[in-house]
Amino acid sequence: MTIVYVRLRRRIVVRPGEVITLGRVARVVADPGIEPKIKQIPLHQVRSDDGTMLVIDMLQIVKAIQAVNPELTVETFGEPHVLIEVSPDGKIKPNPLKLVFAWLLLFFGSGMAIMNFHADVNMPHVQQRITELITGRPDQNRWLFQIPYSLGVGLGMLLFFNRLIPKRRTDEPNPLEVEMFMYQENVNQYIITEEYRKKHDGEEDQKGEAKVIRQGKSKV
Repeated sequence: MTIVYVRLRRRIVVRPGEVITLGRVARVVADPGIEPKIKQIPLHQVRSDDGTMLVIDMLQIVKAIQAVNPELTVETFGEPHVLIEVSPDGKIKPNPLKLVFAWLLLFFGSGMAIMNFHADVNMPHVQQRITELITGRPDQNRWLFQIPYSLGVGLGMLLFFNRLIPKRRTDEPNPLEVEMFMYQENVNQYIITEEYRKKHDGEEDQKGEAKVIRQGKSKV
């Protein structure tokens, strides 16, 4: 009995019209004599009606491997599906215009949020009171407190997101990286769910059409 170990990748990028092989979507470990052949097993050819996202699940891979050699035993690990993104260049490049727009939106949005918070808590009165407690006079050199406070807000955000030290001593992710990871995971899960739903709806439509054809033939 020959065992083939398969571990799917989470996400890959392919070109339109490309034939997706098993070696592209998964890590394969098998007998050295058959491993190259298994990696070249075609799973799907990207069509124009596939859109920009499609999903290949583990059952499809097991079926393709056993179609080549029914005697092979497939052991699977990791994710039950792989998300495939179709891109003309074969890789994902950030759009500079979208990047600049998102940066401006976040910059001015966060600035407005901070200013609105300061207005809600009456920050000028708070700073005036703190200055009075330190100096004994309510209006003397209040900017000596406001300037360090403003610098401290920006510096605190940089330290919180760990953007000042390029080389970290540990591999622990910062809060921004965790949020980006969670966002990407939610997006991937949504796309996979939608692709499965579309595939299921398509199979149901095909079964319905086949049933109607059979009923028409029986009446004839």
